[in-house]
Amino acid sequence: MTACVPTRPDHTSRTNRASRFQRPHSPPSGEDSGHGDNGPGGDKPSGRRRFRIAGGDLSASVTVFLIAVPMSLGLAVAIDAPLAAGLIGAAIGGIVAGLLGGSPLLVSGPSAGLTVVTAELIQRYGWRTTCGIVICAGVVQVLLGSLKVARHALAVSPAIVHGTLAGIGVAIALAQLHIVLGGSPQSSATANALALPEQLTHVGPAAPLIGGLTLAILLLWPRIPGRTGRILRKTPAALASVALATTVAAVAAPGIARVDLPSWRSHALPEMPQGPVFALAAAVVTVTLVASLESLLSAVAVDRLAADRPGGSPVPRSDLDRELRGQGFANMLSGLVGGLPISGGAVRSSANVRTGAVSRAATVLHGVWVLLAAGLLVGVLEWIPLAALAALVMMVGIQMVSFAHIRNVHRHREFLVYATTVGGVVVLGVLEGVALGIAVAVAVAMHRLARTRIVNETTADGVHHVRARGQLTFLAVPRLTRALAQIPQGTHTVVELDGSFMDHAAYEALQCWQDAHVAQGGKVEVTGRSGIRVAGPASTVAHTCCRPWTPWRNHHCDEHNAAPAAEPASHPDGTQPPVATRKPAGTRQLASGLSAFQRNTAPLVRDELARLAREGQQPSQLFLTCADSRLVTSMITSSGPGDLFTVRNVGNLVPPAGAEAGDDSVAAAIEYAVDVLEVESITICGHSGCGAMQALLNGPVEGGESTPLRRWLRHGAPSLKRMKSRHHSWARISGRLPTDVVEQLCLTNVVQQLEHLRQHESVKRRLAEGTLELHGMYFHVAEAQAYLLVDGARVGETIEVFDRVTPSSDPELEGLSA
Repeated sequence: MTACVPTRPDHTSRTNRASRFQRPHSPPSGEDSGHGDNGPGGDKPSGRRRFRIAGGDLSASVTVFLIAVPMSLGLAVAIDAPLAAGLIGAAIGGIVAGLLGGSPLLVSGPSAGLTVVTAELIQRYGWRTTCGIVICAGVVQVLLGSLKVARHALAVSPAIVHGTLAGIGVAIALAQLHIVLGGSPQSSATANALALPEQLTHVGPAAPLIGGLTLAILLLWPRIPGRTGRILRKTPAALASVALATTVAAVAAPGIARVDLPSWRSHALPEMPQGPVFALAAAVVTVTLVASLESLLSAVAVDRLAADRPGGSPVPRSDLDRELRGQGFANMLSGLVGGLPISGGAVRSSANVRTGAVSRAATVLHGVWVLLAAGLLVGVLEWIPLAALAALVMMVGIQMVSFAHIRNVHRHREFLVYATTVGGVVVLGVLEGVALGIAVAVAVAMHRLARTRIVNETTADGVHHVRARGQLTFLAVPRLTRALAQIPQGTHTVVELDGSFMDHAAYEALQCWQDAHVAQGGKVEVTGRSGIRVAGPASTVAHTCCRPWTPWRNHHCDEHNAAPAAEPASHPDGTQPPVATRKPAGTRQLASGLSAFQRNTAPLVRDELARLAREGQQPSQLFLTCADSRLVTSMITSSGPGDLFTVRNVGNLVPPAGAEAGDDSVAAAIEYAVDVLEVESITICGHSGCGAMQALLNGPVEGGESTPLRRWLRHGAPSLKRMKSRHHSWARISGRLPTDVVEQLCLTNVVQQLEHLRQHESVKRRLAEGTLELHGMYFHVAEAQAYLLVDGARVGETIEVFDRVTPSSDPELEGLSA
């Protein structure tokens, strides 16, 4: 027996055999299909919620704490700030930004991106004034977050953003290299680069040894193979490198420079900024710009990491405006108590996500651990060599120059912007480098907009090609009109546009020339670079709503495209003129459709139809379906010219072999398709709401007045008999029973007509040879859904079940032969 079973996998099982299919838009019971009460803006509490700590949050907080402590101390050493300021910034970043920020998994604290800026401020204004500048920057961040400009900040070119961070990374690496070599960094990146040769002549033995050991461990720790590597990698590479370097230094270099944490009683607090107002304002803007961009980019990256993390609890997406406000409050407090400026960090945040954090509790706890360490582990921290911390920060700076980012900006032809920004940050400073990068980006954009190359070519067949490479703006109009003026009148011309923008001036110039050239007997085709024809403006195309493949809109054509018929004017004698001059609506629609085909479709298919005319038709399928106007076979099957040998009749009926004379047209088509064209498959397609099936149900076709329609419908009587028979179960459609008796007869008719098809000698012979396949198909018009009849042995059923065809169904239809 044959059976029709859905090809879409059913993800929900039901015990009711009469209804085993669940529609794809219906969520499974008990599953929350929404996004929760928090929405996309973050985890806003609904009602009163307690601060809960999951097991993943606790372990993640410990891991991030072990990374944050050496990182914070290293950054403080790098900018010549009080070492305690690094710990204060890490603690406040974790607790304040963690509680108030909009990104639950983002870990904030002292960051490498702010190192160069802060070092320059300390050198120029001193530590206490720098703290005051940090407070002001925090106030600006709060104001920007309140104005909801966070998303707009991300509109800066990625080449500028990544170039800024890469330039900062280069400056960090140059400065820390001096400490690793046993010296002291200079005041700027340029000075550090120029002083490097002299520093190499005064290298001490201890600092390079400890720094080199730290770098080696940082590089090799993630690459330790085997089970040992998996166990060791549970300890962060930053902690392992600093711990091992500290141990070696305690034995091999006891006199090396180490961390010196002063007493908290001598900790310096901020003072009011003093100096030129413009310079102080520029400093505030620079700190705000770098801290905000780094935090927002890190928040977006954390969202991606959390979304790609397999399993686990879903984490709300970041509310960037809230995150900006949280960063501002954290910077205000950090500057107020003498801590380093704060921003979201990618290194600590990625570790937080990968170690299983599920809420902001991990971020807050890491800040608590840092605060406890600052008060209880001072003696342990003072054993750490400065060279080890410098090597750690130098590695962070090197990693900020990402080769993946370089390849990306090069692929988008923005390497000049990237390189200029990097050079500007290294040589001039952060704010100056960003301004220089923006200026170059604007210049590159204007160059691309203005640079258009227009060439004329003539092919061997006499067709003139005008190729425009670039954007067509008013700046290119003189060159465009000069090129078009060289085209001889009355010739076939192809205008190829390779650009994404054309302004009004260029459009008018091209349109005016095209109208004039066509009026003089020429032919014009406007195409894209791939040769696809570009449609003309709507105003120049008649009956734009009557497009091919949109028959469902044809009933609007008369309303939208035909002007209201005016009352015919009377002759002087009072008689009316004849109305036969006005074409009927059907004639106008046919003429409009033919005109649209010649204008839009014929140029695209002419070459293929010419090939078919030369080689003859070689269809792979015979497709037998109903003559119903709602069935467009080429649209349903995504086929084109030469693919289907189509036979259409009322009711998609196949008269049995040897039927009475007068019914040979279908048999002749079957014989021609099978024996002459040698098709590989035959499909019989029924559809919902078939009028022929309704007529069979409304009354007997035998007896009564004999009309051509009644005589033809007698070939459907076996289908009606099969449906009423107790020996055949009702067919099912995708696991459910038909909605009514008409749909049941439509399904049964497909199965019965396949039985008639097997009786034809040519079909019977090819089936025995194994060179022909038969398919049954049902198309639900209202749902625009196709169903296929498949082999019932595949599912062990003895009833006909029609299977839903989905976009992921097997294109080769394996196992779907009836």
